[in-house]
Amino acid sequence: MGQFKVEDFFIRETTSIGEALACIDRSGRVSVALVVDDQGRLLNTITDGDVRRGILNGSNLIDPVSELLKIKARTPLPAPITAPVGTDGSALLLIMQKRAVRQVPLLDECGRPVDIAIISDLLPQELPQLRAVVMAGGQGTRLQPLTQDLPKPMLPIAGRPLMERIIGQLRDVGIHDVDVTTHYRAEKIMEHFGNGEAFGVQINYINEDEPLGTGGALGLMAKPSGPLLVINGDVLTELDFRSMLAFHQEHRASLTVAVRKYELQVPYGVIECDGVDAKRLQEKPRIELFVNAGIYLLEPSVFDYIDAKAHMNMTELIQRLLDAGERVVSFPICEYWLDIGQHDDYAQAQEDARSGRWNRVQAAT
Repeated sequence: MGQFKVEDFFIRETTSIGEALACIDRSGRVSVALVVDDQGRLLNTITDGDVRRGILNGSNLIDPVSELLKIKARTPLPAPITAPVGTDGSALLLIMQKRAVRQVPLLDECGRPVDIAIISDLLPQELPQLRAVVMAGGQGTRLQPLTQDLPKPMLPIAGRPLMERIIGQLRDVGIHDVDVTTHYRAEKIMEHFGNGEAFGVQINYINEDEPLGTGGALGLMAKPSGPLLVINGDVLTELDFRSMLAFHQEHRASLTVAVRKYELQVPYGVIECDGVDAKRLQEKPRIELFVNAGIYLLEPSVFDYIDAKAHMNMTELIQRLLDAGERVVSFPICEYWLDIGQHDDYAQAQEDARSGRWNRVQAAT
């Protein structure tokens, strides 16, 4: 069933989480790492979603996989979903659909993995057709004078407009219907991309007569029929959009927001107080936060919370969903990510392009 070596996906409990993620990404088809013992017997499985949940729970990519297994032990699926080698395709598909998994290790009589059944082999169209929106209407005032005549998404990175890279990423994961919201210097974007045919996509332009914010700009669109990927036009990233979609579906979220770990080094000793009493002193603590990375996945139902032609930032839309009891989940980015908002960011993007720093796993802290 494979056309791959199952041993290529073997890891140990002592393997680092970063190495496990690289193992998961080794194939475009298989998206699981197999944790085995010294005899090659399966102990558990690690998926991209397990890694992301671990990061949200405080794990780092340098930590061992055993830390992820502790977290996984507290989830509804603590043990691996497997099947005996020789199980027919219809039975495997039933297991996957019932247990909401995308691959199943096939074990011999000793519990050793000899193959991996993949849902795309059994049901090639199991993922819905994604549509995407690129938010490209901002003025980029902090990047003046670079944006005097160009909208920020058209700034060149290693000789190509930033937005051309975004469009290429969308095309490469099978997203061919792309809406682009425009406002500032819209003609520059339209002249370059046209209808998108030359770039392998179909582009529809949505012009904001006045800036409406990310949420408000969505209000200019018709309600989609399936999940919608929204990405800011000034974000440079290697994020795996399909992994984000699988995570979004697995958690049955109304909206999934990509987040990035951000660290702050407090340059002073911090005293925690209870009234006038000092309770704890921390010397120059490091604070870890998750920040909004400007990439979202929305279900069609989210559009019921958007007011047509009214200004609304994405933060307001998210809060409106939370107030209504809708589920909003965070998807941590482990890949390269850079928000090009200031001159230093733009210079960093150029340097990263020259040095080849763009690669799958970046959050090694």
